[in-house]
Amino acid sequence: MKFTEEKLENAFIELLGNENFPHYFGNTILRAVDEVLIEEDLLNYLLAKYEGKHLTETEAKSIILQLKTLPASDLYESNKLIMRWLSDGFILKREDRKQKDIHIELIDYYGLEAQLASPDLDTIAADPKVKYPKDYNIYKFVNQLEIVGSEKRIPDGIIYINGLPLVVFEFKSAIREEATIHDAFKQLTIRYRRDIPELFKYNAFCIISDGVNNKAGSFFAPYEFFYAWRRVA
Repeated sequence: MKFTEEKLENAFIELLGNENFPHYFGNTILRAVDEVLIEEDLLNYLLAKYEGKHLTETEAKSIILQLKTLPASDLYESNKLIMRWLSDGFILKREDRKQKDIHIELIDYYGLEAQLASPDLDTIAADPKVKYPKDYNIYKFVNQLEIVGSEKRIPDGIIYINGLPLVVFEFKSAIREEATIHDAFKQLTIRYRRDIPELFKYNAFCIISDGVNNKAGSFFAPYEFFYAWRRVA
């Protein structure tokens, strides 16, 4: 098969759909063109997950505002802070000081304990069809999302969890000799970084692919630290 960039996108759409990441075209996402968060998803996630703690809409919106006000001009430090909040959560001081503070998690990790077990332990499932319990997360794979910064840019694909753009994909066609996977790396780390840095405040990692070669790495890492994989074991 000749992997054009369109076919690559469609292949990833299908693969991620099989992993319960539903696909959305960028023009169906309600947001201002200079916004990279899907605020409605993040708001709905926070209100649903912390309904039992009586989190108010005002408190949820204050969390979103705090994320948005972190400066893209200090991109590395803002990204480092957001990654810490993603992994460890943070304490929310309540608007009603009589109520207890809440430990907020931007991603619902409930049900992942099994993945943290020692790899040396064997696992026996009483029911081979058992699945992780339902979480509150809102998963989306969005392609061709127009983002306007100093210039308009259109990333090939973005994985959103709870409205946060955590993984950015860039594709190049293997049949175009002038376009290489290294060009995809440069597109992300030079042109996108210059023109739409706001997107990468929330970035956990990037994926570059030409359909034959696939690499993943930190947005801040040199190209030689992007590592290849061929299949999921």
